[in-house]
Amino acid sequence: MKELHARVAGEVGKVVVGQAEALEDMLAALALGGHVLLEGVPGTAKTLLASATARALGIEFRRLQFTPDMLPSDVTGTMALRAGELVFRPGPVFAGVVLADEINRTPPKTQAALLEAMQEGQVTVDGVARPLPEPFIVVATQNPIEYEGTYPLPEAQLDRFTMRIAIGYPPLSEEAKMLTEQTADPPLDDLQPVADAADAISLADEAKEIYVEESLNRYVVALLRSTRADSRLYLGASPRAGIALLRVAKARALAAGRAFLEPDDVKAVAAAVLSHRLILAPEARSTGLSGEEIVRETLEKTPVPV
Repeated sequence: MKELHARVAGEVGKVVVGQAEALEDMLAALALGGHVLLEGVPGTAKTLLASATARALGIEFRRLQFTPDMLPSDVTGTMALRAGELVFRPGPVFAGVVLADEINRTPPKTQAALLEAMQEGQVTVDGVARPLPEPFIVVATQNPIEYEGTYPLPEAQLDRFTMRIAIGYPPLSEEAKMLTEQTADPPLDDLQPVADAADAISLADEAKEIYVEESLNRYVVALLRSTRADSRLYLGASPRAGIALLRVAKARALAAGRAFLEPDDVKAVAAAVLSHRLILAPEARSTGLSGEEIVRETLEKTPVPV
């Protein structure tokens, strides 16, 4: 995993500059076959990060630009008449990495078309369940500051995203480098696959074998229960959030070349895994408090097992 991580990061780094932390989180989620929610203002390489990572991993990539008039069948596919017979015409969801661009710009009915795919790895069309390729990963993007004409994702769908990765502006030196090297379009076509789908699937199997002490399981449960007891939250982290937190932490340990989990692995990914699953009470939202701040406070007040 460590060597593969370095190869993929090096290849993606040819076109995506200044997003090393976001790339590391993305690779951890992809290693688990987990879905990712990318949030950032326009122009911060969200789409480029998704497409470059898929290309470096040698996984088929498709982009869905969500709009208010999009129908569920535009996502999953539909039955079509060909040569006098009804046949299934697969939708763009039949790919290894599916970019759901601006997912909050389409109505809930179309957003829900992804729920079965994300949870079950299949879609049901005309009463027939049709399996999706393996691995199957949804990378969704949304603009965190522009809400006019959008449809916020429901809690049930947010909980299906393994991680929410915040994409910010690159550091000064990296942004200057970007202007120097990428005045023209980034050479995405020059990226070469350094892995394949089988590598991605095997990573998930390797991550499952990472050893976790029982004390770390209790630590994760303590973090979850702390959010549920927080009066500033209308809804705390679910058991599914705890499973996701451990899985992503295991992927991070694997990327570091370790066969065991450390508390720092959990801390490093806690905000990305838990923050989007927390529903703030109206009073807390009115003060400008964020889920990330609550997760950080929870980490500070929850003792680390010894």
